[in-house]
Amino acid sequence: MTECYIRVAEDENEEPMEIPSEEDGTVLLSTVAAQFPGACGLRYRSPVSQCMRGVRLVEGVLHAPEADWGNLVYVVNYPKDNKRKMDEMDAASAVKIKRGVQKTSDLIVLGLPWKTTEQDLKDYFGTFGEVIMVQVKRDTKTGNSKGFGFVRFTEYETQVKAMSQRHMIDGRWCDCKLPNSKAGPDEPMRSRKVFVGRCTEDMTTDELRQFFMQYGEVTDVFIPKPFRAFAFVTFADDQVAQSLCGEDLIIKGTSVHISNAEPKHNNIHHLFSNFPGRSPSLAAMFERSQYQFPSSHV
Repeated sequence: MTECYIRVAEDENEEPMEIPSEEDGTVLLSTVAAQFPGACGLRYRSPVSQCMRGVRLVEGVLHAPEADWGNLVYVVNYPKDNKRKMDEMDAASAVKIKRGVQKTSDLIVLGLPWKTTEQDLKDYFGTFGEVIMVQVKRDTKTGNSKGFGFVRFTEYETQVKAMSQRHMIDGRWCDCKLPNSKAGPDEPMRSRKVFVGRCTEDMTTDELRQFFMQYGEVTDVFIPKPFRAFAFVTFADDQVAQSLCGEDLIIKGTSVHISNAEPKHNNIHHLFSNFPGRSPSLAAMFERSQYQFPSSHV
């Protein structure tokens, strides 16, 4: 039998790819895996019964059904573990798509010394990246500084970098963040911290930090002790945190659920109302975690 090509696709609804057969009409699994990494077999839909059928695999060799591959489209099979990894990648991609193109915002700079001018502010933040606007808020009557101002960068990455650290301006520590006023009356102030539910005891803070760093800079990871099957992850950018809320992600083969970590002034106990084995101590522990950061973040 001469060499022929069979049509193979990752899904029935996708455009198939032609895979070459061997001279005896068989197809090597390694040939399929070269185009579809992780493949462990093929299946096809029977024209008669419309049910999916598996292609016979013997020692790495796929044999044509009824000695003829025909004009059918064969769908790739993946092992369960491989599929789980693919689902994890799809979830990560979905979140990145959800985040979309990020635009810069006006950032508020708190704790400015009275002597700091707009030129001082521009010179300082210009070391991070291109600045398109600076403003020092002043009293309309006296002209004196109110101790805060605003800055806006050209690049979103520069904005994230500026918000991820404290700033020494004219000999005084200052904070740079999204102003609370950006939240409307029906929209609570967005948090940079997320609640990670359904954690397993073998997950470490380093592993959680490494996993969530694919979405944005992580500034803190908190796992309560004794273990309570949840954790808190804090990002440098609140937009990253909010983009993850509502997602189910796969960490070490376990599906975890990401939700909003409500600020302390909200109803903390509501967060745990549906948590198995709930108790008042969980809410209390959450409240303590709101402001207990390592000294490097103070």
